[in-house]
Amino acid sequence: METRSVAKFIRVSPQKARLVARNVTGKHVEDALNVLKFTPKKAARLIEKVLTTAIANAEHNSKLNVDNLYVKEVRIDGGPSWKRIQSRAMGRAYRIIKRSSHITVVVDEL
Repeated sequence: METRSVAKFIRVSPQKARLVARNVTGKHVEDALNVLKFTPKKAARLIEKVLTTAIANAEHNSKLNVDNLYVKEVRIDGGPSWKRIQSRAMGRAYRIIKRSSHITVVVDEL
């Protein structure tokens, strides 16, 4: 029985978060937490937070054994973007796009 946890409107680029998400998909929960703990990226802290929430949901709501859980899926979807303007030389303006993400972590029992 699978359990999931979602964090929405997180201020990290989906492209950068997917780099971290690929490292933990399909791993045992303890191994995934260790990988995220020692990954020096902002997205690793955010995915770790969502993963611990998914583990707690599985333990409390679904009454699953934590020792048998593995990371079935980590999905990073693009959220809304903030559009900003940066002034440049000779009166020009460049657009800066500050992206956000929706992070979904699904854990399942072996």
